[in-house]
Formats: sequence, C-alpha cells, structure tokens
Amino acid sequence: MDINSYIDHTLLRAGTTEREIIDLCNEAKQHGFYAVCVNSCYVPLAKQLLDNSSVKICTVVGFPFGAMATEAKAFEAKNAIKYGADEIDMVINIGLLKSKNYFGVLKDISDVKIAIGKTPLKVIIEISELSKNEIIKACEICLDAKVDFVKTSTGFSKSGATLTAVKIMKKTLRSKAKIKASGGIRDYETALKYIDAGADRIGTSSGIAIANNQMATTSY
Repeated sequence: MDINSYIDHTLLRAGTTEREIIDLCNEAKQHGFYAVCVNSCYVPLAKQLLDNSSVKICTVVGFPFGAMATEAKAFEAKNAIKYGADEIDMVINIGLLKSKNYFGVLKDISDVKIAIGKTPLKVIIEISELSKNEIIKACEICLDAKVDFVKTSTGFSKSGATLTAVKIMKKTLRSKAKIKASGGIRDYETALKYIDAGADRIGTSSGIAIANNQMATTSY
C-alpha cells in the first residue's frame, strides 16, 4: 500500500514559522503526500510553493475550538479558497452539540458548505469531547449537511483519534462521507490500522516518520 497518498502532512502549531512551512511543502512534494494542512495565514505561501505539484492545500477553519460565529467561519473558508486552499477542515460547534441544539450545529456546517461550493469540506467533531451517542449524532448531522469528510480530532484537545471512534463513525457514515483520522498517529503500523478501520485520510505531523517506517517495514 502507498500510504503516503493518504497523508495530510500537517503543521498547525501557533509558533510555526515560514521556514517550517517551506520545509513542510518540500517534504510533501518529495514523499508524494496527498496534501499539506496549514493555518490559513500560510495558504498563500503554500500555494506559491506547491503551484506546479500534485500536492493539495488544506487549511483549518474555526480552529481549534469551533466556537466562533458561523459568519466568521464562512468568511475564513471563502478567503482561504481565494488564496489557494483546495480543502477546508472546519471545527464543529461542540457547545451547540452538547446543548442538543442540533439545528444550530447543522446550520453552522451548512452555511460553510454553501459558502465554499464544490470545495471539499471536512468537519472536525473532536471525539475526545464526545460520548459515543454524541459521535453518532455529529456524524448524522454531517450527513445531513452533505459534507465530504468527518474528521476525528484537531490534535489540540486532550487526545486524538481512536480506532473505536473511527469504527463508530464508519458504521454511521457508511459510504456517504469519508473519514479523516488525526491526532496521535505517528507510525506506519498505527496509520495502517486506521485505514483498515475505515479511514480514507490520515492527518499527521509525523508524515516523514510514517513514510520512513513504511520503507523499513516493507524492505524485509
């Protein structure tokens, strides 16, 4: 398996420098990763660096808490696309979900989806904050909003992806939306387990380690 084509090579730390973004993009091209995932201020730089490559540019919206106004999320998403983003990863409004304001959650997602048109939308549901029933409900709302992917985690909460959550998501989403597993996936064997469980994309800041581990594993 060419696991590199599953990887969103990710760098979202607050202190990320321009030099680190340049390195990230060069690594993505070198290893054939599917995309880089960067904060929206770095979308223009990533666009400049990746313009003549097959590597996509993914950016985050409403990150990492998801609690900002829907209008702000929609503007941030549209603005990122204007400057070169190919995919949007938005954070769900966790507080509204826990308040059982399901219409509010749906509107938050749908308004962003409408704003970005055909650009792929991934919705981060932050599984570490949710019960099993809340994960199921979040996935059902995402289906109603016709999103392209449901993503497990921001990587900035108390924990990241779990195989249990991915299996719950897969059972709920079936083939109507894809799954991005992110947070704490740092080696080839772990990434492979998530793909086997139903993940269609892996978000990780350990893309190089996964790629190198794959080569070491398959060389025997």
